[in-house]
Amino acid sequence: MLSWTLPTLLSTWIDRFQVVIDRRLRELVPALLAGLLLCTERRRTCTSWFRTAGITREFRRAYRVVCLTGRRTSALAGSVLHDIRTTVASTGSDRIKLALDDTPSPRYGPQVEGAGVHHNPTPGPAHQPFLYGHNYVTLAWLAEHPQWGTIALPLKAELYVREKDLPQIEPERRPVFRTKLEQAAGLIEWLGKQLENEEKPIWLAIDGGYAKRPVLAAARREGIAVVGRLRCDAALRSLPGPQPASKRGPKPTYGRDVISLAKRAGHPRGWTTAAMVLYGEEVTKTYKTFLATWKPAGGVIRVVVVKEADQWVAFFTTAVAASVAEILEMVADRNSLEQTFKDVKEVWGAGQQQLRNLHANVGAWHLNLWAYTMVELWAWDRPEEELVDRSASPWDRAPRRPSHADRRKALRRSSLREEFRQACTGPAQRTKLQAFAERLLHGTT
Repeated sequence: MLSWTLPTLLSTWIDRFQVVIDRRLRELVPALLAGLLLCTERRRTCTSWFRTAGITREFRRAYRVVCLTGRRTSALAGSVLHDIRTTVASTGSDRIKLALDDTPSPRYGPQVEGAGVHHNPTPGPAHQPFLYGHNYVTLAWLAEHPQWGTIALPLKAELYVREKDLPQIEPERRPVFRTKLEQAAGLIEWLGKQLENEEKPIWLAIDGGYAKRPVLAAARREGIAVVGRLRCDAALRSLPGPQPASKRGPKPTYGRDVISLAKRAGHPRGWTTAAMVLYGEEVTKTYKTFLATWKPAGGVIRVVVVKEADQWVAFFTTAVAASVAEILEMVADRNSLEQTFKDVKEVWGAGQQQLRNLHANVGAWHLNLWAYTMVELWAWDRPEEELVDRSASPWDRAPRRPSHADRRKALRRSSLREEFRQACTGPAQRTKLQAFAERLLHGTT
């Protein structure tokens, strides 16, 4: 197997990764993760990781490492969360911001465990409403970079398997059926345990499909404020009135009057216009805001109705003291998770690993998520000139945010430079330079 020279942040993460893996397989972890981080092959299968890492006869044991990763996601995700809090938690907002959503990963073949037919959120030119593959409910940390805006750093995911697809999985690997809402609630509970001593308020942005009782109840138990989109026909009620002194029993939680969002949005009065910063630009929004009670949230929520050019949309938060700018900013930040899903699939090739075992698929998905996160953390404090190499394109001088692919290439260049520097120092320089040149010629770096 090949030896690699990785930055301290990544090598420390790999060391902690080894502790969680079975001691009989630990020796393969550094090479496997280095192969994942530095692989340049077009198809990102597990075998491409192995070729990059120089794993040949030990490939079966390397597959076991990937499979074992899928069984130890909670402990390994806690290690990634530690790196995030150490690197970026002290910058940006005075609150901790997270996002939760699900994304499908297309697969092929009838023997892929856990695969099924799922809704396709991006049908593309073919307008395919459904796709066959895996679907992962994913939790991510929203980090505010001082120059590049909000970046979603994936933490942990749950593979959603439809109940009708469970019998196709071998009994020893067959999970208990859980809906997406139950899986999302489980991720929130895991996060609450990880951040139980955190002093900053925790906000969670969710898609409108997760604005349901199980998710909101789990967030309420963990003391996490939720921000999300509100259905146009949400069953809102007014605030409870004062309870007469003569009436015994607990105070009412919900008001008696029904609130219609359509009527509120259709009324010409009560609109407010204000400037705020969304997606890194200052925009002007016209909105209405009020307090209401909602049974799925278990009490009072703040509702924001925003007037767009051709329609109106409604949002809510369980943090009733929040301002409209904070709510809409959180809604905008959630979209960074969609960009992360795109990069994980296109840059890292998530879903291309050609695995059949259920835990191996879960492990490969998490390895791609964590590789994305660790590269972003490595590039966090580095200047743009170091991350973007445009020496071959002198005409390309337009200022723009470095893409995730640029940051991954910068990591690879940094690793190669450091390895070349070490090969030029110390004993056996000729042998080390020859081995380094052979790797370059064979395309294994």
